[in-house]
Amino acid sequence: MEEFMPMAIQFAKNHTLMVAGWIGVFVATIYTFIKEATSKVKVIENAEAVRLMNNEDAVVIDLRSIDEFKRGHIINSQQFVPTDIKNHNLGKLEQHKEVPVILTCATGLSSRFSAEILAKQGFSRVYSLREGIAGWNAANLPLVK
Repeated sequence: MEEFMPMAIQFAKNHTLMVAGWIGVFVATIYTFIKEATSKVKVIENAEAVRLMNNEDAVVIDLRSIDEFKRGHIINSQQFVPTDIKNHNLGKLEQHKEVPVILTCATGLSSRFSAEILAKQGFSRVYSLREGIAGWNAANLPLVK
């Protein structure tokens, strides 16, 4: 160990940018794990979404545009745009604060942000569908028009 520390310090001095980059990646990874562990929103797979819809009457919110929604959506899903959620224009969605609410978008990335907003607005069980409609479609699960 006595020989390792001087060598490590010398390496860090010679490769400062690389060491700083690795430290940045490490900190970002830890931050992501902590944020996901403490989040009220859970990211779920297709099978869990189907289970919630069938067994717990989950409400599915599709955040894609109206044109995308018309081309194919999960059965009984409701179409909202993210700005509706951000601006608290929830309409009849307000009555579903105690049931599971699954948000989906095209790829699963933007639904997480809207799901966080719903959780802050008092929805108790909010989920984001991993990979969104693209993943749902890739798994050959049904879409209705």
